[in-house]
Amino acid sequence: MSTVAPPADWHRLDPRTVLVTALVVAGVVAGAAIPVTLGLTRWFSLPVAVLQVLAGAALVVGAAAGADRVRWHRTRYRIGQERVDLHTGLLLVKRRSLARSRIRTVDLTANLLLRLLGLVTVRIGTGEQGSESTLELDPVTRTEGERLRRLLLERAATAPPGVHREGELAVLDPRWIRYAPVSFVAPMLGGAAAGAVMQVSDWVGAQGQVIEWVGDRFRETPLLWVVIVLVLAALVAGVVGALGLWIEMWWNYRLEREPGGTLRVRRGLFTSRSISVEEARLRGVDLVEPLGVRLLGAARLDAITTGLAKDQEARNADHNTLLPAAPRTRADAVAADVLRETDTPTGAALTPHPRAARGRRLRWSLAAVLGPVLILTLLGALLTPVLLWIALGCAVVAVPVAVVLALDAYRALGHTLSGRYLVTRSGTVRRSTAALERAGVIGWTVKQSVFQRRAGLLTITATTAAGGGAYTAYDTDAAEGLGFAAEAVPGLLEPFLERSSKDA
Repeated sequence: MSTVAPPADWHRLDPRTVLVTALVVAGVVAGAAIPVTLGLTRWFSLPVAVLQVLAGAALVVGAAAGADRVRWHRTRYRIGQERVDLHTGLLLVKRRSLARSRIRTVDLTANLLLRLLGLVTVRIGTGEQGSESTLELDPVTRTEGERLRRLLLERAATAPPGVHREGELAVLDPRWIRYAPVSFVAPMLGGAAAGAVMQVSDWVGAQGQVIEWVGDRFRETPLLWVVIVLVLAALVAGVVGALGLWIEMWWNYRLEREPGGTLRVRRGLFTSRSISVEEARLRGVDLVEPLGVRLLGAARLDAITTGLAKDQEARNADHNTLLPAAPRTRADAVAADVLRETDTPTGAALTPHPRAARGRRLRWSLAAVLGPVLILTLLGALLTPVLLWIALGCAVVAVPVAVVLALDAYRALGHTLSGRYLVTRSGTVRRSTAALERAGVIGWTVKQSVFQRRAGLLTITATTAAGGGAYTAYDTDAAEGLGFAAEAVPGLLEPFLERSSKDA
């Protein structure tokens, strides 16, 4: 089939996309070939089953490569003075266009196969909701991807004022890998590994043998020890998986400030990622301390910014993380560099919240624990005494844990103003210290339940177009919380306070 070159100002994707698609589909087909072949041997001999699978595999790979060839032939893009255009489709031609003035992100991603071929996937986004706010060029050469990134992120405005250096702000320290096993990813991966063993054994018709083999190993072992050993095995598998995932995600990590005021994060072992954040869109930082990481004195740093891609793929890729879990002092130093501040606002002394807030957390935690215990107790009284012993065990273990977590959640509460930032902190399982630029606050939400009113508390939330959209100071003293909001953004809350006082 002959190809017609696009007009001079239009460009095509790299033609090796057909090879990439063929190799990827071939890998998927190869993974499914064994169970399919074994299934076909129930009706055919092994040689016949193998030939059928090979013929089907060739048909699937050929069809996928042919479809991608058509996609390549019918896809073109153009970078104009005002807009970026992408045309694709065979029967129904889809034309999409983004105004260059609205483009906020140009991110480059390349899996191992693309890296071997010198290709990247370019994602151009406006940071708005929905897939229509993002254009994807998959793939182009790495040189073309870098050219597009520089071209589309050019800004006439100079970099924000400040004395902090350009160039490298942070690089990977291999010792940070010690924080990977204490993340919540480890037990999740352990459970997934156990489920995968059972699923694969079911595919090959050997699930019964696997269960029988495990039973033979522990035939003379008490049930409690069997449970403990299996849980430990799953945790070990989870730790190994967490270490591997951390290496894949954060190897070659580097945070840089480029001329003109752009923060760039590059990372990835097999799949390389390049994420750009304009400082003009940066509204603050969020110091995140999951429980296990916090116990080791570490934290990660996220950007609070407008204009990051908000589709599902971007959210799953830790798109807003500037620094992986690292020692808290290092995270604070990077936060100061990113914000161009001498002292980081995430390290400012916070105003503690009233003791009534502690009582609320204790009541919530105990209610969450004692509710299931009460249900088990009632069922035990009606059905079997075994449930009574289970309820007793749950109460003995869970009540102290609930009290400790409630007290820790109370100690985490705090808020303050630090220069041009307002700072809020909350959470225990996931403690978050958010430093939000006061100029980025577009509104306040004040909530006060009946119980909070009786205790003299209220919850006040700063709303913003950046980051998660809302940053909350929970259970503050009523007068102090309102004063905090009024001082943080003068003139925004006062009209409502004056109206409320007149109504009263």
